[in-house]
Amino acid sequence: MNKAKIVMFIFAVAAMLSMISVGYAIAAKTIIGAIAGLVALCVVMMTGFKMKRKFREQGLL
Repeated sequence: MNKAKIVMFIFAVAAMLSMISVGYAIAAKTIIGAIAGLVALCVVMMTGFKMKRKFREQGLL
């Protein structure tokens, strides 16, 4: 398994954890936590897709 796939796995786990945090924040009835989780999810997903494009251009994926 090359480094690019490990990095993409870490981004996938981070996105999954941010989705879980949104659900937990909704269950705990904290609006700020849900908003923070959504922002974190957007940041992680955008960064992951940019990194994937960069790896693809370099021929690592």
